[in-house]
Amino acid sequence: MKVTVDVDCSPTEARAFLGLPDLTPLHDKYVQTVLDSFTGTGSLDQVESLMKSMSPMGDAGIRMFKQMMDLGMASGGMGTTKDKKGD
Repeated sequence: MKVTVDVDCSPTEARAFLGLPDLTPLHDKYVQTVLDSFTGTGSLDQVESLMKSMSPMGDAGIRMFKQMMDLGMASGGMGTTKDKKGD
């Protein structure tokens, strides 16, 4: 037996229903802090060092992201689509 239930509610209502905390004030504070830190950046080097400090894995995460982008660009994009008409 398969039962499907569709619930139409907002994210705020879903959080309240599940008993999850409302992190909106924390999110707003984080966004404001990030925006404030970008205000003083004037060069690409400053932006890069800021992004490294906010990256979960620091410098290693940035290098890994750059490698993924380089591989994607070298192969002509992020994936290929094949024409299925001939199959």
